[in-house]
Amino acid sequence: MAKTLVLTEKPSVARDIAGVLNCHQKGTGCIFGDKYIVTWALGHLVTLADPEAYNDSYKSWNMDDLPILPEKMKLVVIKETAGQFRSVQALMKRNEISELVIATDSGREGELVARWIMQKAGWNKPAKRLWISSQTDKAIKEGFAALRPSGEYDNLYKSAEARAEADWLVGFNVTRALTCRYNAQLSAGRVQTPTLAMLVDREREIRDFKPVDYWTVQVNAGAFTATWKDSKSRSMIFSKEKADSIVAGVSGGEGVLTSVRREYKNQAPPAAYDLTELQRDANKKYAYTAKQTLSYMQSLYETHKALTYPRTDSRYITDDVAATLADRLGSIAVGSYKEPAQELLRKRPLRTKYIVNNSKVTDHHAIIPTDEQIDLRRFSPEERNIFDLVVRRFIAVLSPDFEYEETRLTLTVNRHEFYAKGKIVKNPGWKAAYGSILSSEDEDNEDERDQSLPPLRQGDRIKIIAVKALSGKTKPPARYNEATLLTAMENPARYMENKELREVMETTSGLGTPATRADIIEKLLSSFCVERRGKELVPTAKGIQLIDIVPAELRSAELTARWEQTLSLISKGKARDRAFIEEMRDYAAKLVASVKSGDMKFVHDNMTREKCPNCGKFLLDVKGKKGKLLVCPDRECGYRKNVYIETNARCPNCHKKLELRGEGDKKIFACICGYREKLSDFEKRRSEAGASKTDIRNYLNSRTETDSANPALAQQLAKWMESQNNKS
Repeated sequence: MAKTLVLTEKPSVARDIAGVLNCHQKGTGCIFGDKYIVTWALGHLVTLADPEAYNDSYKSWNMDDLPILPEKMKLVVIKETAGQFRSVQALMKRNEISELVIATDSGREGELVARWIMQKAGWNKPAKRLWISSQTDKAIKEGFAALRPSGEYDNLYKSAEARAEADWLVGFNVTRALTCRYNAQLSAGRVQTPTLAMLVDREREIRDFKPVDYWTVQVNAGAFTATWKDSKSRSMIFSKEKADSIVAGVSGGEGVLTSVRREYKNQAPPAAYDLTELQRDANKKYAYTAKQTLSYMQSLYETHKALTYPRTDSRYITDDVAATLADRLGSIAVGSYKEPAQELLRKRPLRTKYIVNNSKVTDHHAIIPTDEQIDLRRFSPEERNIFDLVVRRFIAVLSPDFEYEETRLTLTVNRHEFYAKGKIVKNPGWKAAYGSILSSEDEDNEDERDQSLPPLRQGDRIKIIAVKALSGKTKPPARYNEATLLTAMENPARYMENKELREVMETTSGLGTPATRADIIEKLLSSFCVERRGKELVPTAKGIQLIDIVPAELRSAELTARWEQTLSLISKGKARDRAFIEEMRDYAAKLVASVKSGDMKFVHDNMTREKCPNCGKFLLDVKGKKGKLLVCPDRECGYRKNVYIETNARCPNCHKKLELRGEGDKKIFACICGYREKLSDFEKRRSEAGASKTDIRNYLNSRTETDSANPALAQQLAKWMESQNNKS
């Protein structure tokens, strides 16, 4: 009997689909049923070959070999997952398999995962495509009832392969050229380099900034406070003499309300979430990194089936999805969401004008809840936070406008004009979903802060109770955090002074895609070009020098965004993939020539006097994601040594986070306050204090997520867990 092979991207998705297709018999790397066999990749099983696959001489990095421009790119099986590839390949070659269903993630990268496996395994039978936006049983059944020929997604595959080959051509060539030319571990790429350039440019603005003293003058009129502004509505005064003069001219006087304007206003709800907007808000509210947010979203999508596909760049849904909104509201009518969800259902028809827009949905719609009944108790605290953001935004976008009456008044005192404004809420509308009326934008603007105003009329005379001049200093632009950097990557145009460049950028998708931006930020951190200081992202000396020596074209956000625009056109069949690749080949050669002719120098300003035990070079002192390391500057050596890692354990004296230092039996916890404690004593103290296994397990999980490069503490605590399990 002929069977259909279903290829998914992950084992967890395979299990979900297998359950729906009545496949319950486990096999080697697959799950069998009467009509279907479901198998899986482990992310990518196949990738583009490294340069040495084309010529043995490329195993050594030599400037004379560059540029490396293969006529035809080769695919290789990834060694770490070769076993699963062999299982998938064996299934594809079985005679009973008559067709294949591509069920990898419904997007550009998911298409590439499947097509490369099919190509490397030699698949030559018919194939269809499963395209769904959620992992619920209902969505899977509907998806299998509406399978499309895989050929309809050939252009999506071409754009994915073009992206991969372009990254290979530019990344390998420029990285090798920079490393050979400057004898340092340097890397560059079509998205990471312009992103790093934005961070470096901002850092230089901050360093060059010179603060200037200014003053603002405020009067206390009893029932309200008003701020002085000039004829151009500027409140900052850069002359102390002028500020003192205004204070003297107003003190003890009486003012007249020369203007009292009341205006009825309404504010539409924000659009639903796409991935980048969700990552921004999660960083602002919970300090989650972009990569963490994507990970929590992926779990809510795959494991809990509570939210729709995360890697989307759309903030809208289509008409057919709009027909399911009532079911989705019903699924979230639990806990604190029950009342607002039921209120929307009672007042149907739903207001959909802010969420439905067919023209703004391409591969996937906005991130919204599914129609699966949820159990909030199954979510981790982090998943719960992300789910809360999405649900409240979902409720908000279906709610009425926020309506209010705004009063703006002008108080004239001895020819000096002072301004104040107030707001009376008429209908909280969508803001009720957030439990607050003022938005963060209102609160951040000191001069325009809303206040409660009494009944006032134009012409009223107001006694001035007090007046004061408040001093301040102008501030440099803020450093980027992940939220603001994601905004800059999505829309670099707003950060450009050149009007023509801004107009070009506004027609592109920005730097990278929602699915790749988190990885770009992590790559900059792992290569030590950027470091975290609290929530801020700060370029290191290495990162700053790298921007100085990379070819100027590669630093351009405009050029990189043009590439993404071209890839988008390829996916729609409006541009040729091979023409793009030829352009990238020429571009890679041009970049290599630029590096070869460069006359800049690269200096390691973080070099220590400790020698590498492998090659003898002096080690570099670098700050990693979660601690301090000593790293060999020689790329081929690759030696690394941890100096300390930052842990979640707290100092019993000052309660700051402890650092884990040393190696082997000599590991100790250390604090900047001077506290020291052996790791063995720490374990004993935790054990005697009755730390639960759940506490330790959560601690281990947090260390695994944030510092997989050095899990020393995690290993020790894992041993403790094992001993406790053995006792029980």
